[in-house]
Amino acid sequence: MIEGILGKKVGMTQIFDEAGNVYPVTVIEAGPCTVIQKKTREKDGYEALQLGLVEEKTRKHPNKAENGHFKRSGSPVLRVLREVKYHGPEEIKEGDQLLVDMFEVGEKVQVTGISKGKGFQGVMRRHGFAGGEAGHGSMFHRAPGSIGASSYPSRVIKGMKMAGRMGQDRVSVKNLKIVQIDKENNLILVKGAVPGADGGLVMIKKGSFKAKNS
Repeated sequence: MIEGILGKKVGMTQIFDEAGNVYPVTVIEAGPCTVIQKKTREKDGYEALQLGLVEEKTRKHPNKAENGHFKRSGSPVLRVLREVKYHGPEEIKEGDQLLVDMFEVGEKVQVTGISKGKGFQGVMRRHGFAGGEAGHGSMFHRAPGSIGASSYPSRVIKGMKMAGRMGQDRVSVKNLKIVQIDKENNLILVKGAVPGADGGLVMIKKGSFKAKNS
């Protein structure tokens, strides 16, 4: 079984079911992806596929090593490469293409992407602090408050929630249900939101995923 496929987030919209209920969905352009390299247990110690996302734009000035790496698969030098796990009876070789037909309507997937960057933010926005009184005499509106004791330990404890860079993190959303598949345009519609801005790179993985604490 091939674990997943690369894609790009197109945006969000909404659809109606037969009963007239409205659902928010995210449109993802999944693939096509070319198998650039096949990792084997005998040679590499594990089984995986190196996938390249096929885009209109390719690498402008690839070097000799990149040209040689892509030559085996017969693919132009692509900009985005990722590895996915591979195990199963189906025979996959370098140069094969993976399309959205590897998914089915009703299947649950995990989508991983880079969240939107928010820049440097304070504790109220970054961590949801309540803040102080809003009155004129308060002098404590959006400050974090105490960040540590004075005499002991006389330092700020590691992991203290403070102001700082927010967003631009690797985020995974599990158990998103596929509600529609457009094979002609390589589009997948999943119920709910996925991380990242429109046009951002995402990885769609097959299977139902459980939370770590469940």
